Amino acid sequence: MSGLSLPRETDPADLVRRVQAGDRSAEDELVLLFERALGFFLRRRLRDIEAAREVTNDVLMAVLRAVRENQLQDIRKLPAFVHGTARNLANNHLRARFARPVEEPLGEELASDDPVEGLEKQEQVALVVAAMAQLSRSERQILLMTIEDGLKPGQIARDLGLSSEVVRARKSRALRKLMARSRSPSDG
Repeated sequence: MSGLSLPRETDPADLVRRVQAGDRSAEDELVLLFERALGFFLRRRLRDIEAAREVTNDVLMAVLRAVRENQLQDIRKLPAFVHGTARNLANNHLRARFARPVEEPLGEELASDDPVEGLEKQEQVALVVAAMAQLSRSERQILLMTIEDGLKPGQIARDLGLSSEVVRARKSRALRKLMARSRSPSDG
């Protein structure tokens, strides 16, 4: 866009005077003259089509406002003014984009972590450990072989030299004790 120029038949001073006089067709003409070149320049600069459209509109509005309010120092340098405005607004957009912190979605492990839930689980584990300590050695052993090793009562009975019925009875009794002792006081 640094080589931006107006068509030969377009007199920037005349165009600026017409815009300042309130001629809406002159404003439309100004927009049409620069819109395409601005879009191209800003797409390359910002590398984002949607942002380039937004900034193009912002540049055109800023230029029209400056022209209407007679803020151009040299109306013959309208293309340079448009280019400078585009460069400044593009730089502002880039600064704002990079100033924002990078947004990263929370992973499932972070999104589902509830500190209260974690404390409740810790409390529950502590209660189960304390309840396990109160079981007889045989009851503890049967529960651990069932839970940790995944063994069936028949296999446990063979390993411990007991009958399957005895293993089932002790397992059932141990689970009832464990459930009763591992309930937190708030569970009532």
